[in-house]
Amino acid sequence: MAVRIRLQRMGRKKRPFYQIVVADSRSPRDGRFIENLGSYNPMTKPATIEIDRDKAYDWVSKGAQPTDTVRAILRFKGVYYRKHLMRGVAKGSMTVEEATEKFQAWVDAKESKTAARVQKTAEEKEAFRLAVSGVAKAKPVPVVEEPVAEAEEEVTEATAEETPAEETSEAPAE
Repeated sequence: MAVRIRLQRMGRKKRPFYQIVVADSRSPRDGRFIENLGSYNPMTKPATIEIDRDKAYDWVSKGAQPTDTVRAILRFKGVYYRKHLMRGVAKGSMTVEEATEKFQAWVDAKESKTAARVQKTAEEKEAFRLAVSGVAKAKPVPVVEEPVAEAEEEVTEATAEETPAEETSEAPAE
């Protein structure tokens, strides 16, 4: 019996959502499966992939053949890197602890990159929402700077002219 790791399509029309499953190669695409390994949602940015790495590694090491898309997903999530490290352990080039440490460091680095991409996407969405929200942006007001000496002369001349006018307007009222 040939066992395949493949995608099982779910979701509605034009909104695909996939389950990553282990199934007999003779069963239909959306039919019976042996085990569910995780999910894959290509509609989000970046694509959301949730997978049980341990189960996937077990099935790959047992000889289950992934489809091309699932192989890319497993490579992205590090299942094939773990297989590579365990092959080194079997050959005696490193210990299990060293391999596990390398794999965990790789996973942490990969997760931080993915988290940064998710954060960047959220910021882009927020910037887009602000741009199309209908709220006008505040236009910068041009500031005209006058020399200080000329401004003081104009102020003193204006006050000197206003003072006699005020005295004359008060005199006839008496």
